[in-house]
Amino acid sequence: MGERELVGLAGLLFLFMLIGSRIPVALSMLVTGIVGSFALSIAAPFLKFGPYMLQFKSALWSNVANYDLSVVPLFIFMGFLAAEAGLSRDLFAGFSALFGKIRGGVAMAAIGACAGFGAVSGSSIATASTMSKVSLPELRKLKYDDGLATGALAAGGTLGILIPPSVALVIYAIVVEGSIIEMFQAAVLPGFLAVVFFIFVIWLRVHLNPELAPKAKVLSKIERNEALWRLVPVLLIFGTIIMGLGIGLFTPTPAAAMGVLVILLYGFISRFFSQTYLTLSKLRNSILSTAKTAGMIYFILFAADVLKGFFARSGLPVALTDLVANSGFEPYFILVLMLLLLIVLGCFMESLSMILVVVPFFWPTLIELNGGDYVTAADAAFGMTADQLIIWFGILALVVVELGLITPPVGLNVFVIKSFVPDTPMSTIFRGVMPFFAIELLRVALLLLFPTLCLFLPTYLSG
Repeated sequence: MGERELVGLAGLLFLFMLIGSRIPVALSMLVTGIVGSFALSIAAPFLKFGPYMLQFKSALWSNVANYDLSVVPLFIFMGFLAAEAGLSRDLFAGFSALFGKIRGGVAMAAIGACAGFGAVSGSSIATASTMSKVSLPELRKLKYDDGLATGALAAGGTLGILIPPSVALVIYAIVVEGSIIEMFQAAVLPGFLAVVFFIFVIWLRVHLNPELAPKAKVLSKIERNEALWRLVPVLLIFGTIIMGLGIGLFTPTPAAAMGVLVILLYGFISRFFSQTYLTLSKLRNSILSTAKTAGMIYFILFAADVLKGFFARSGLPVALTDLVANSGFEPYFILVLMLLLLIVLGCFMESLSMILVVVPFFWPTLIELNGGDYVTAADAAFGMTADQLIIWFGILALVVVELGLITPPVGLNVFVIKSFVPDTPMSTIFRGVMPFFAIELLRVALLLLFPTLCLFLPTYLSG
């Protein structure tokens, strides 16, 4: 490596040191980009510091004005509206009625509700937090084992990052210049597989040890039907978005706008048949929360642009790509190492930050290992074109980022759950998470061995 690449490597280590010191990721990226570029101007005087900084005068505005990114605040708004309108409670009640006849059914209902709420919020942390608020009191009231209840909710919360529409999927698609619609389509089957696997884990644990959950709660036919009807709004919202995207009726931004409209209508109309409904005060809170969250995301994107400019000038990504591509290791071995690194980083970093910091290093390397941008599937190392590799790696990356959210000792979702049950030891929550962690490893293995699970829907719907 030359001087420039060494400065880039030092900058990368400095970045992770700042993040490890619990400095906000956006600020860490911004400081690293600016300080690193100044260091580059000293190591390589032809890389002037002034012109580099001038290019970012309009960078923040260009992110905010980017039409593709306009979908982000809309999806965030959907999530806050759904929480304020009581959709989380409706989901939990509906799925409780659906699984009510099965021992452990309320824990299974929590998984289903997490999947449903994840479909309208797109955030793992928000899903884990909202559904814990709704589900944990009921699970504890019914005397579910604390490990099973908290483990199920920590694992169920991870569904928010993958089940479309997902903000993380949108950002990933923009970073690698892929199709947002195809990423949404590709996430459907892996997301459904996760829900089935999580429910199976609960069934198996309760089957082996019935004391973990009480006997099934029997509802009258009227109560059951009323609860099931509460699932209709979410199915309508999810169907509006996914079906609209699938058949080409919408592009992502209009689809998100339609989702917001449907939730707004439901939230105001539900005052006539539900105790939880949308008020003007709740709408105001949703708008303010959306502005704060979207502002944070746009600042992270701006900081990522500053950091990306520094790394591009240092030549580090190209040097690392050449180093790995010429290492002689099998492409699949390198891919597995990348996924393992993402799991480790997922313990400490938020998913959006990981996509912006890590993917720009991994993606060029995978393209090179695969044979280049224009390689045919027959000649490619991974047996797929570059466009298919974008989809497959994106889903794999987000699944292992999910895994990091529940990985000891720092899984972020586990700490979210802990905040709702301060009397439950962390060891109990991690013990409850472990079976879900194991089944997630199986899902990663299946997605690695059978890329069709990710590629089938995009290929079918585009053909």
